[in-house]
Amino acid sequence: MSRRPQQQQYPFAAPGAATSSSQRPRQPPPGQGTAFAQPSPPTTLLHSPLQQQQHRRPYAAPLTPSGSPNPSQTSLLIPPGQKGPPSPASPSPSSKGSVAPHAHAMLAPRVPELKTKSSDSSLRIVPSLGASIADKYSLDYFTTIGAQSGPEPDDFIHNPDPRRDRKNDRGGTVFTQRGIANLGCLIFLTVGLVALFGGYPVITYILNHPMSTLGAYNLGGTNGSGQVPTMTGNWDLIDKDTPQEVYTITSFQDGSELELVFSDEFNQDGRTFYPGDDPYWEAVDLHYWGTTDLEWYDPEQITTLDGNLVITLDAKPRGDLNYSGGMMSTWNKFCFTGGVLLVNASMPGTSSIGGLWPAIWTMGNLGRAGYGASLDGMWPYSYDTCDVGTLPNQTRADGTPEAAATGGWEGEPLSYLPGQRLSACTCSEDDAMHPGPIKSDGTYKGRSAPEIDVLEMQVEKGEAHASQSAQFAPYNAKYIWDNSSANAIFHSDLYSLNTYRGGIWQMTTSGIGTIDQDCFELNTGCYKTYGFDYQPGNDGYITWVYDDAPAWTVMAAGLGPDNLTEIGQRPIPEEPMYLITNLGISNGFSKVQSGLTFPAHLKIDWIRVYQPKDSKNVGCDPDGFPTTPYINQYIEAYTNPNLTTWIDDYGQRFPKNNLIDNCK
Repeated sequence: MSRRPQQQQYPFAAPGAATSSSQRPRQPPPGQGTAFAQPSPPTTLLHSPLQQQQHRRPYAAPLTPSGSPNPSQTSLLIPPGQKGPPSPASPSPSSKGSVAPHAHAMLAPRVPELKTKSSDSSLRIVPSLGASIADKYSLDYFTTIGAQSGPEPDDFIHNPDPRRDRKNDRGGTVFTQRGIANLGCLIFLTVGLVALFGGYPVITYILNHPMSTLGAYNLGGTNGSGQVPTMTGNWDLIDKDTPQEVYTITSFQDGSELELVFSDEFNQDGRTFYPGDDPYWEAVDLHYWGTTDLEWYDPEQITTLDGNLVITLDAKPRGDLNYSGGMMSTWNKFCFTGGVLLVNASMPGTSSIGGLWPAIWTMGNLGRAGYGASLDGMWPYSYDTCDVGTLPNQTRADGTPEAAATGGWEGEPLSYLPGQRLSACTCSEDDAMHPGPIKSDGTYKGRSAPEIDVLEMQVEKGEAHASQSAQFAPYNAKYIWDNSSANAIFHSDLYSLNTYRGGIWQMTTSGIGTIDQDCFELNTGCYKTYGFDYQPGNDGYITWVYDDAPAWTVMAAGLGPDNLTEIGQRPIPEEPMYLITNLGISNGFSKVQSGLTFPAHLKIDWIRVYQPKDSKNVGCDPDGFPTTPYINQYIEAYTNPNLTTWIDDYGQRFPKNNLIDNCK
């Protein structure tokens, strides 16, 4: 007699309910697996992680010696009312025929047990399974997923709305409160970064470096008409018209090769030299009162014509002066330190009548020719020793040394100089008033505005002579430097030592040469080359040049220490030197004689500067000898010719000197 198969209960059935063999079991929701499911064909999809886990981890219970499953190690979810696994006589509803008792145990997957509420009597926990994750966190379907039968907060995102979507599909606008706020924030950050890294440096520079007219009439150095000039031609340091064959020469002192670093051929006619007109040259508009000149220097008196620079001196009144002349320089535009300067020129007037004062010369960039305040305490010093030579009049308060107190002409004081303004004795608390540098021993480098002259022309007793010299301070006793044959070397019979040695304002090393008397404007007008070759420093030299040959030399040893005046070595100028040329008239240099012809013209064919290949030093603010910060700090002294003294007119003071002032 066949027996009706025992009906099995499923965990999703209602408590106490049973499914008949004619009814299909209730399916769980999509994605939810059953806790105990009927075997399904291999192609059945595994819908849930639980089903997948069951599929991956089938449970096979170990067998007893008799071949039946071991009940103590069989973990199955057993419906209520059944004591253990189904007996061999109770096949599963889906089986056809008999199946070995252990086959169900081997095929049945190990199912993690669901923890149910205590009121749910349809399920119970089999102790052999232990606690599962679901037991710990109550992850039963009815308390987690099944209970969420109502609407969720984000449903509107997933539900289409034609009206709303049509509006969004047409695009929106960025001009919302939030959009404007975001854009404003980005603009603020951008402007802030640009101001910090772009605007701040520019503003700082402008505030710390005020603009100047640089002696002109308008901001930035425009000319007298208020216009910015148009410059034509090639404005490199080396003039494009300089012949290639003169790009190198040999030194007049040691025969080494030198290279061209600057030249001006003046081949472009009609050039002007008002402030701002030229990149290297600038003419001044002032009275050169320091040498009691009888002319006013006017930029109008300088131009270029027929391949020459032409400076005109004319009997044309200007103010309360009867003459107008011209002076121009490369101050703070072109400077050089060491090397050779050559000038090819024709002198003004005639070689037989005196009074004209043509000059071609150089000066240290810390002093500007014609601007008295900038020169006060700077010219003609070339000194880097801290001693009495830096003091006013080269004397102490007690009047010593005697050679300085009474060693001048006819028992007068040797020097009327106010003392070296930027001396090696400068006190450290006045650091801001000294351009530096500071030496390794902590003392300051002595700075100044020395002078080396290419030539100054003078006529005496109907004969023209060229004075080629350098000016120095402090002075030797009676202005007599060591001019022995080892230190004053004459290479030409045309030259000899000048009998004028100096005075209260300068000491000079000067050689006088008898030059070609035809090379004057009113004679044949021929040209001659003048210049000097020099090496700066305590071991340096200056060799002057006339007619492309060395004329005479002064060695630095001739300017060594002087025990009588208690001073040290005067080095050959180490400052960056700029170029100056002028044509004036004064009784202070050569007595003005009757018969002078006006206008008179100083003509310069070209100017060239050479330096050794391995030691080129071009620039007005070189390493070790800075000038730019100091000039900018006291710019009025360099641009206002009416300031004649540093203290009384300009209202400044000299830095403290540790020999006479109380340094901190």
